[in-house]
Amino acid sequence: MRFIEEVVVEEFLPTLRSMLAEELRERGLTQSEVAELLGISQSAVSKYVHGEVARNERLLADERVVDLVERLGDGLTDGEMSPVQALVEAEVVIRQLEQGDVLAQIHQNEVPELADYDGAFDVHDPDSDVRVAEQALASVRRGLTVIENTTDFARHIPAVGTNLVEALPDATSIEDVVAVPGRIIDLKGRPEIPAEPEFGVSEYVASVLLTARDHGSDARAAMNVRYDPTLVDALESSGHAAVEFDAESGIDDAIPTALAANPDADVLYQTGGFGIEPVIYVLGPDAPTVAGRLRDSR
Repeated sequence: MRFIEEVVVEEFLPTLRSMLAEELRERGLTQSEVAELLGISQSAVSKYVHGEVARNERLLADERVVDLVERLGDGLTDGEMSPVQALVEAEVVIRQLEQGDVLAQIHQNEVPELADYDGAFDVHDPDSDVRVAEQALASVRRGLTVIENTTDFARHIPAVGTNLVEALPDATSIEDVVAVPGRIIDLKGRPEIPAEPEFGVSEYVASVLLTARDHGSDARAAMNVRYDPTLVDALESSGHAAVEFDAESGIDDAIPTALAANPDADVLYQTGGFGIEPVIYVLGPDAPTVAGRLRDSR
């Protein structure tokens, strides 16, 4: 785990300080004066000026960093800029470079997993794509833990397998939905989760969730389990609204029709058809809640 702040401290600051120390010395300031303005020791100034500190070549050549050094050099030399103001100006540039820019790219080189997000995010943004996506993945993992810890869960797994899915807030396709690759199966009486959850690996359960969301449901998560009328009754007794849909009509037609009949439904079920296994879909705000609803209604 390597934070972008480490990139700032280890790559940006030595580069900026060395460039600024050179700039101020070229403007006639003494090492002592430079040290006071930058809040560092004279020996550190000497190392910066004499090239004894490693510098990042990408930052050295970045026009915004070069412009910042020139502005700080002007302001600090003529006294029109205080060290505090210089600090603020530097912080502004740092934040700009962190937002899908050169610092984010350097960070990505240090943490290759960030490449999945193309570096186009602000790591400090609480609503950034990377944070929202990681939260969805973590949520499904927590839901899977509930399943693994639910006694006799395997008997609820249909022949086609079970999946637990959670969509991003603005999901429009299965690529925006986290699920278990290959589905959860009954392996000798226990649920077998074949792999870590990923985006874009569920077609059917994700499609049910997306279709429900497209027709008024505010659910973010869903799970399919074996149809059992006593389970439907138990879910309804727990305060959930259940509605039946026609298994042979297809998701695109059946789910909208069912939700039109009961817009508040968070349990959708069908009792089977020719070559179609009966199944229940439990919807909810997140994966752990959905898994918990099944656990608490058995």
